[in-house]
Amino acid sequence: MTYSSSLENSFSIIKCKAFYKTFSISIGFLLCFFSFSAFSATESEISQIRDAAEEYVTSTIDNPIGGTLKADAASIDSRIFATNCPSGLETSSSSTNPNASNITVLVECPEEDWRIYVPVRLTRTGPQVTLTTPLSRGQIISSSDVTISMVDLQRFRRQGFSSVSEVIGAKTKKNLQSGDIIEERDICVVCRNEIVTIKATKSGMTITTKGTALTDGTHGEQIRVKNSKSNRIIEGRVTGISEVTVVF
Repeated sequence: MTYSSSLENSFSIIKCKAFYKTFSISIGFLLCFFSFSAFSATESEISQIRDAAEEYVTSTIDNPIGGTLKADAASIDSRIFATNCPSGLETSSSSTNPNASNITVLVECPEEDWRIYVPVRLTRTGPQVTLTTPLSRGQIISSSDVTISMVDLQRFRRQGFSSVSEVIGAKTKKNLQSGDIIEERDICVVCRNEIVTIKATKSGMTITTKGTALTDGTHGEQIRVKNSKSNRIIEGRVTGISEVTVVF
């Protein structure tokens, strides 16, 4: 055999080995691809996972009073491993904050040994008292000045009012514009130097008298008032327009 023939045979062997190596890699890649695709979640399975996460949130978080709660699960990568769960999906979450804007829900199938964490966004809407006309500082709010609007409670986190009865008769502490949501700091349900009704409650009995408020107050706040008859200064809780209740 000549040197050139030997060299040609060597090149042929190298080419053959390279071909088989490339062929093996290609086959391996295809097998991995089809194997991976076979175990990837279907559109139906992904939809079931998202629905389960949303249902968990809406069933465990209370709706705002007079409002609504909407849960929207994040998109899920279609390449995840998931299968139909024979006995149904299980859901849980470590989050306990009912006012959170996002909750991560664990969706799992113990029988098939897989689990997925799904972020769920919450949108809360609720009634808030809103002005229909501009008001100047010191004006008394009437029923024609206000209405109820449904607002996104995630964006409006300040203390407002959900019923018009809570603000009618109250006095504004600053200038307000039409469309403004009335906040507790915008009004005084009981205003300083105003004559108020003092309700003294003890053992189921209620005694009523008059007094003077020494500070501004909104619903539920504790303020100081001066009894008009005895001139005693006492502390009471604001329970209504120009009303303070003292419990002995």
